[in-house]
Amino acid sequence: MQYLDFEKNVAELESKVSELRQLTPSDEDISIDENIKQLEQKANMALEKLYSTLSPWQKTKVARHPDRPHFRDYLEALFEDFIELAGDRKYSNDHAIIGGLAKFGDTNVMVIGHEKGSNTTERIKHNFGMAGPEGYRKAERLMSLADRFNIPIVTFVDTAGAYPGIGAEERGQSEAIARSTQTCLNVGVPLISIIIGEGGSGGAVAIATANRVIMLEHSIYTVASPEASASILWRDSGKASEAANSMKITAQDLIEMKIIDDVIPEPVGGAHRNHEKILRDVETTLSRHLSEITKLDRKIIIEDRRDKFLAIGRVG
Repeated sequence: MQYLDFEKNVAELESKVSELRQLTPSDEDISIDENIKQLEQKANMALEKLYSTLSPWQKTKVARHPDRPHFRDYLEALFEDFIELAGDRKYSNDHAIIGGLAKFGDTNVMVIGHEKGSNTTERIKHNFGMAGPEGYRKAERLMSLADRFNIPIVTFVDTAGAYPGIGAEERGQSEAIARSTQTCLNVGVPLISIIIGEGGSGGAVAIATANRVIMLEHSIYTVASPEASASILWRDSGKASEAANSMKITAQDLIEMKIIDDVIPEPVGGAHRNHEKILRDVETTLSRHLSEITKLDRKIIIEDRRDKFLAIGRVG
C-alpha cells in the first residue's frame, strides 16, 4: 500500500497491525488478537474521519494515486467481447486513448477511455494518459462510427490534460480537441462520461461533453491542473494547494454547480483500497443512466446535451 503524505497517522496504525499479525502468539499471550482488533478499529476510524474532511488539494492527490483502478481495469471488469479499434486513419495510433466496440450487459456500446498505465513501462507507452491530436482524432472517428450505427457511447476520463509537446501542437492539437468536442455535441446516440481520476482541461472535455457526466467521489475535473493554474496566477507552481482550494474542482463542488450529474461514492480511503467495490458501483450507476437515456429519441438526446452545456455558467 502506497500512503499519501497526509495519511501518516493511518499508515502508522496499519503498520502496527501488520507487525502484530506477523507475531506467533503463545498460549500465555492471548491478547495479541484483541490488540489487533483494537488497532484495526482505531485505524478505520482515523481513515474514515480523514477522508470525510479532505481538502481539494488532498482530493487531487487521491485522484492521482497510482493504485486507483485505471481504464483497463474498468474495461476488463464491466465489458465483454471488447474489440479495439486503433488509429486515427491520418497519422498514427495514440495509446493514451483506447477505444472500441464492446458489450455492456446486453447492450452494444462504443467504449473510449484514457489509459495512464500501471507501471513504468506502461506509463511510457501510454504517455501517462496524455493524448496527442491523433488520440482525439481516433476518439472522433469512433464516436462518429457509433453514431452511424446507433450505438451508445461510454467514455472514461483520467488525464492530467492533452499532451503539451511541440510535436502535438504542430500536428493540430487544439483543432483535434475542438473537433472531438464538436462530435460529442453532434452525435445522436446516448453519451455517458465517467471521470475516474483526473479530468484535466480540454484533454478531458474532448471526450466528456456528454449527456451525463459522472464523477467518482475523490476525482477532480478542472480547466487546468492546480500546478498549471498556480503558475499562471502567481508564477509559482508551489502554490498548487492554494489554487486547488480556490478552483472548485471536486465532485462535491461541481454537482452543486450542476456541471456534473452524479457522484459515485468511493470506499473509505479511496477507490484504490477496494477495486472490487468501486467497479461494482460504477457498473450499477452506468447501467442506471444508460437505461434512462436510451429511451430518448435522437433529437431529444442532442438537445439535452447541448442545453446542458449551454446552461453552464449562466446566471438568471
